Amino acid sequence: MGAFAAVTAVLAGGVLGGLALFTGLTARRVERALPPRGRFLEVEGHRLHYRDEGTGPAIVMIHGLGGQMAHFSHSLLPRLTDRFRVILVDRPGSGYSTRPAGAGANLRAQAAIIAGFIRALGLERPLLVGHSLGGAVALAVALEHPDCAGGLALIAPLTRRQPQVPDCFRGLVIKSPLARWFLSWTLATPMAIRQSERIMDTVFGPDKVPADFATAGGGLLGLRPGAFQSASADLMASNADLKWMAERYGGLTLPVAMLYGRDDRVLDWRLHGDGLRALLPAMELTLVEGGHMLPLTAPDSTVAWLSTVAGRRAD
Repeated sequence: MGAFAAVTAVLAGGVLGGLALFTGLTARRVERALPPRGRFLEVEGHRLHYRDEGTGPAIVMIHGLGGQMAHFSHSLLPRLTDRFRVILVDRPGSGYSTRPAGAGANLRAQAAIIAGFIRALGLERPLLVGHSLGGAVALAVALEHPDCAGGLALIAPLTRRQPQVPDCFRGLVIKSPLARWFLSWTLATPMAIRQSERIMDTVFGPDKVPADFATAGGGLLGLRPGAFQSASADLMASNADLKWMAERYGGLTLPVAMLYGRDDRVLDWRLHGDGLRALLPAMELTLVEGGHMLPLTAPDSTVAWLSTVAGRRAD
């Protein structure tokens, strides 16, 4: 190896080492600031982090891509626990839940773990609330594990294959698990910090990002390398089951309701909302002003809608 090549290799190693050190320090600081707030339950090798609060009819809430339970606990949880038993769960690999090496990230695999979680808690056909990708997981639970779902309340859900990946998630399009791991420990965290304003404008827009989203909404948890790896794996596996799911939607017999923001910049309510309603004419689609993150940006209208949906099941 020539002198120039040797110097270049040393410099590259130093840069990569510095990026890994920055990423590790950032992850530790985030976890000190935002430690787990719930309990843990083992389900088929997955260690699921969850919160179980309130009394009344059971509601299980499943968050979306790159998120965690704080998307619901930020504004919805305190508005619901006086009337309902609300269970929030970090999806496998998200938040503080783990996903074993080699475990599937596709919707059917995630639905099986959520169904196992519901059975372990002894819940009898609870109302499943799914936001964004969590809506697709909720639909997969209803299709594959009907004993675990008594109704679906879907908030801006993914219901069918996307024609293209939304711009805000393009950085997660990584096929190789090794490449995911490498990027998660080098470029992912500094790039997420640098591009956060642009990404949040798409994910939340046209609504404003809550001032405390980074902390109370758990936004900072997405800066950890494991969160990046899981979000990328979830995105890359999301289309694998949507074709057969769409072919079976028409056979669903449980009550289904949907809430969508007219100005959603991540998912199109016409494709995912009207598209599902065409297969389920009894489904109620409610449109409100706002974007994709309604649980955080429109909690009052979201709780009013959800309370109505849940109240119908209790009658």
